[in-house]
Amino acid sequence: MNDLAGKHIVLGLTGGIACYKAAELCRALLKEGATVQVVMTEAAAQFITPVTMQALSNRAVYGSQWDARAPNNMAHINLSREADAILIAPCSADFIARLVHGRADDLLSLMCLARPRDQVPLLVAPAMNREMWAHPATQRNVTQLITDGATILGVGRGDQACGETGDGRMLEPQELLDDVIAFFQPKTLAGQQVLVTAGPTYEAIDPVRGITNLSSGKMGFAVARAAREAGAEVTLVAGPVHLATPRGVRRIDVKSALNMLEVSVECAQSASIFIATAAVADWRPANSAEQKIKKDGSGEVPRLTFVENPDILATLAQSPRGRSGELYCVGFAAESHDLLANAQAKRLRKGVPLLVGNIGPATFGQDDNALLLVDEFGVKDLARDSKLALARKLIAEIATRTRARGQK
Repeated sequence: MNDLAGKHIVLGLTGGIACYKAAELCRALLKEGATVQVVMTEAAAQFITPVTMQALSNRAVYGSQWDARAPNNMAHINLSREADAILIAPCSADFIARLVHGRADDLLSLMCLARPRDQVPLLVAPAMNREMWAHPATQRNVTQLITDGATILGVGRGDQACGETGDGRMLEPQELLDDVIAFFQPKTLAGQQVLVTAGPTYEAIDPVRGITNLSSGKMGFAVARAAREAGAEVTLVAGPVHLATPRGVRRIDVKSALNMLEVSVECAQSASIFIATAAVADWRPANSAEQKIKKDGSGEVPRLTFVENPDILATLAQSPRGRSGELYCVGFAAESHDLLANAQAKRLRKGVPLLVGNIGPATFGQDDNALLLVDEFGVKDLARDSKLALARKLIAEIATRTRARGQK
């Protein structure tokens, strides 16, 4: 799956040590299917050579507005008209100021000024020293740039080339790639607040043992990413998994079903959509031993007594906000057999408008899945695909359903 297939990106480089990251970013954009045209300022060429960027992009690099290669001598017009977006990475404090004031004394700034603003978006990845980033002048300029319609991709925090530590680093290439991909996704959930649960829960038997399941959390994390790409503000409540947090998503780690219930109930107060992808344990030991349960050589097996865990999905679906439709609840059913019958029964039992079914053993830990959508109107199959692709399709389905409910 190439998320940027068919997209043409003009990658602008300005002066800064972060230019070394632009090389990896260029390759990452190409791997996602984009074509990349590099335009560099004179200062950028002090940090990385045009030859390097030409070799990576497979295109001649432009750096001067007087470049005679353009047949009409209007590289600033030609390059901007061909682009689906202009991405300035790194963007120095000086270049941000140039953009704000409409300077046009080099090819890159001239191209940004001459671009059709309603057709060619401008994405900016700032990179500078922490004091430069925090300076009121820079912050004023960033605010004005946003007002003028540019998209600021934010900055990272950490060690800087000068030896200081703080905000102002250019985001890492993978972070910028994720942001560019997200930028082009339809914003079908703009203004919505989405709560997602993901992964397994862990129910302790003693300090070193517990009961869990094979859920990897990949589907839930993909749903959280897709919701954020669709413009929502996303909170992800994650059981014990080892997955990177999707860009722009607020993550809260929990362990047990009771932990997940407590956090979910609190977060649901401000959510408009709840998507319960977590594989929550149905039962937990009635009593968790304070010390490790040891073998004593007698051959006797400890007897465990279980109690049922609270049903997080049903709790939120039957809450006042859930019953009124103010909180749109989506459930997941991981079954081992009879998927349709079990999914239909579970939807009615939980009292949710949409139930998403899958075969657990066929998807746990995998990068792909197949989904069955069940609602009051019938059943819809989503054929096996990557979990991210399915998550985007699911988010589109949820957006359509919530819009329809809002219009009633």
